[in-house]
Amino acid sequence: MVAKEERISFKNGPNRLVGILRSPESGSVSVKLPALIMVTPGSSVKEQIGSNYARAMVEHGFVTLTFDPCHQGESEGFPRDLENPAVRIEDVVCAVDYLSTVSTVDEEKIGLIGICAGGGYAVGAAKIDHRVKALGAVVPVNIGRAFRQAQSNPGAMLATLEAVGKQRNVEMQGGEQVRVPWIPGSVEEAEKQGVDIDTMDAVKYYRTPQGQHPKSTGKLLMTSNAFLLGFDAFNLVEELLTQPVQVIVGGRLGLTFSYADGKTLWEKCQKKEEFVVIKDAGHYELYDKREYVDQAIEYLVAFFKKHLSE
Repeated sequence: MVAKEERISFKNGPNRLVGILRSPESGSVSVKLPALIMVTPGSSVKEQIGSNYARAMVEHGFVTLTFDPCHQGESEGFPRDLENPAVRIEDVVCAVDYLSTVSTVDEEKIGLIGICAGGGYAVGAAKIDHRVKALGAVVPVNIGRAFRQAQSNPGAMLATLEAVGKQRNVEMQGGEQVRVPWIPGSVEEAEKQGVDIDTMDAVKYYRTPQGQHPKSTGKLLMTSNAFLLGFDAFNLVEELLTQPVQVIVGGRLGLTFSYADGKTLWEKCQKKEEFVVIKDAGHYELYDKREYVDQAIEYLVAFFKKHLSE
């Protein structure tokens, strides 16, 4: 199916977000189509993982929207490189607002595909915005759990919060902001650190021509840590997430714990559908490795056709 791509923008409060709207060539301006919003991983931009899934889904008759979050990529918002779950979730809600104005979109048939941390943010948006009719979560990560688990030493989280408070004071007094890398800066650096296979896969994707993009800084504003440590993507899922949910995870377990997070999410859902395990796939291999992404797409197409095309 031939698709057209359009550079678009929409607002989250005062900030303009930049996105890519992809639409099937339906042949009729009067036809309203189901639409999918791609909710992308932390640190990624619209040209990366989200577009891999968006390009595939548009070929199956869905309008797709991929965008840069506030404070990142081409989207507005200061400070730069901020990762605030509340803002990320509001970005998604504002994307739903935008799609409701697109003449070719059926506003009663909007779904979300959330990937990695975007899976948790998509859950957060779907809980509070029931214009979203279905949710597909691919290697979903509860980023709050991930950041808390990474600081496993006694007192580490409280020490981080103390450090964030001191840093905010520094900035209020005119001092410089601090940014830290999400992952090692190169394969060589990762090898020296002796990282696990998942982290190495992340480095190969984000730090080499495999998937890197100049608009992705790979940096996290240090004060983001407070927002992330206090976030739980799956809080109130049992009560508020009433839409159908499909969870897709990789069969190769690793230290992202997306398999465990995906299972936790799936077990909490009222309207759980398949819990899909892509055999042998690692977490980051479901970003762009065709043999695994194609399998995920097949499941996503069937799921969304069932819930958005009836």
